Amino acid sequence: MDTPVAWLADGTPCSTRFDDIYRSAGADGLGGLAQARHVFLGGCGLRPDHVTGSAPLWAGQPQWHVLETGFGLGLNFLAAWQAWRTDPQRPERLFFTSLEAWPVMADDIRRSAAPFPELSDLAEQLAAQWQGLLPGMHRIVLEQGRVQLTLCIGLAQDWLPTLDALVDSVFLDGFNPAANPDIWDLPVLKGIARLCRPGSRLATWTIARAVRDGLVTAGFEVEKAPGLPPKRDCLRATYAPRWQTRHAVRSRPAAEAMQHAIVIGSGLAGSAVAWSLAQRGWQVEVLDQADAPAGGASGLPAGLVAPHVSPDDAALSRLSRAGVRLALRRLAELLREGEDWGPSGVLEHRIESKRGLPRDVLWSEAGSPGWQGSRTAPAELLEQAGLPADTPAIWHAQAAWLRPAQLVRAQLRHPNIRWRSQARVAVLRREGQDGSANWQLLDAEGHVLAQAPTVVLACAHPTRALLESLGQNIPLNALRGQVSWGPLATLPDAARDQLPPFPVNGHGSLISGFAGSGDVSGPAWIVGSTFERGVTEACLKAGDQIANRDRLARLLPALGQAMGPQFEPARAWAAVRCTLPDRVPAVGPVDPQGLPGLLVCAGMGARGLTLSVLCGELIAAGLHGEPWPLERRLAQALAATRFAPPARPGTATQSP
Repeated sequence: MDTPVAWLADGTPCSTRFDDIYRSAGADGLGGLAQARHVFLGGCGLRPDHVTGSAPLWAGQPQWHVLETGFGLGLNFLAAWQAWRTDPQRPERLFFTSLEAWPVMADDIRRSAAPFPELSDLAEQLAAQWQGLLPGMHRIVLEQGRVQLTLCIGLAQDWLPTLDALVDSVFLDGFNPAANPDIWDLPVLKGIARLCRPGSRLATWTIARAVRDGLVTAGFEVEKAPGLPPKRDCLRATYAPRWQTRHAVRSRPAAEAMQHAIVIGSGLAGSAVAWSLAQRGWQVEVLDQADAPAGGASGLPAGLVAPHVSPDDAALSRLSRAGVRLALRRLAELLREGEDWGPSGVLEHRIESKRGLPRDVLWSEAGSPGWQGSRTAPAELLEQAGLPADTPAIWHAQAAWLRPAQLVRAQLRHPNIRWRSQARVAVLRREGQDGSANWQLLDAEGHVLAQAPTVVLACAHPTRALLESLGQNIPLNALRGQVSWGPLATLPDAARDQLPPFPVNGHGSLISGFAGSGDVSGPAWIVGSTFERGVTEACLKAGDQIANRDRLARLLPALGQAMGPQFEPARAWAAVRCTLPDRVPAVGPVDPQGLPGLLVCAGMGARGLTLSVLCGELIAAGLHGEPWPLERRLAQALAATRFAPPARPGTATQSP
């Protein structure tokens, strides 16, 4: 794969595809940051006006959303992030959505920002998350979630129709219209206008007549402004259509509507939802029938955060990739590396050669020696796992082991979250009308446990019964699983010597070296899990210990033989998860018209460690009108409303 950027002797970055510079020329490219500040930030009113004394337009806002049509080397984003960081009146949250068809390498991001000391730390943070950028949407979380970069890898004309979040500012950027006309044509400009609100500002460095005319046709008022030398002019525009607009975008709620929510369930799903809402200023009560958080399936001694792969890069694969990216970031922010989790990578042994890599992964792997996504496992890793060199296997560099209960507790420690134990909700009842309506949560004796305008059901399989009592049917099915585990110290030397230095999955999984809990002190190992459908009790079964032994024997034959006798005395742990027929969770409003304020987050099955953070962010994004953290069609595939019965003819419907 050819790199999209070449560096000239004077430090100017050039596009190898379009034979054009990425930014203004100058000694070591020093004009680049000035252009970002003058043309884009200044043109969109995101810098203080020292002449009039007016503050930036985003001052005091709860959120601000910038759309950029060409990410390039990221200088405009870094400049916007740095301006946000230094502005005492900055918006609470900055969303930056950027479209890019040909992403550069992480080292190009660093090199581009090197001449600007004030950007060096920001560029390094960005480069650290710059991996696995296959075609699709990628959310990069910064500043504890207060700055979120959404990278859409692909052509702008393909991405714009799929976006549905309101835009406050537009950085219209790209290579010279003569070299790359597609990004400046009228369909693209109309696609941008569809996302703007009246008053949204747009800025660009070009004053090409075709661009000016296209913006006017799309509904913008356009003016020339002084450019950054050597350019005499640049372009500024304001969206002010002379016609009634009918945008197919999601609206933002009033700030006062975002106050109080109740989450039922304090496992991975419930704690992730609570944390995402609390980060946005909500006061959240979390109710659980257990005596401690993570009392159900989230109490697993240790598990894996790892992507699913498929030759056609199916929806579940793209969904898991987005989930892994967000989960790893959350773990790095909240947990102790080496004690609560470890960014170890995961080796996937493709038993019976199932689930190969998609073409785009193979292409990226072959073209990029520094590729940090999933790739064919190299021989040295197979050797460390005790597997033959020709074993079909995949190495997931972006994967980790995790003690799930530690993440649950860390998320619930947010100061805006109140956790309550022994709170068994038996009845949901809506009281009041419109803006003053509340959901009341009652126990079996009819006592009100809590009430709030917004309730999220995240209590795994019991969610089904609560919904059925309201006439809703989300077909959550019970899935019992059992793992075998124990202390490393009791393993014979022959077994300890063969333990791989990283987790292995594919037919069940093996994790070793994590901190034990309860009566297992010191480093521990875990193997499993079994899958038993339709069982709602978390009972222990002796036969499942044998089943887990057999799983290990297929996954890692040599280690399985050495550890075989250890399974009879090993500890066992079991829990009940829940799944849905289409294998993806149900997330979001249940019935926005009939049951406003009632949401669900359930059905993650065996992928709660990978998907829970993503699902919590999906719920928060939906409530706030924020950009989705993954492609809209995937967000729609998770919508809980997909299980609603078809609307009768003549009945109004609301798209997810």
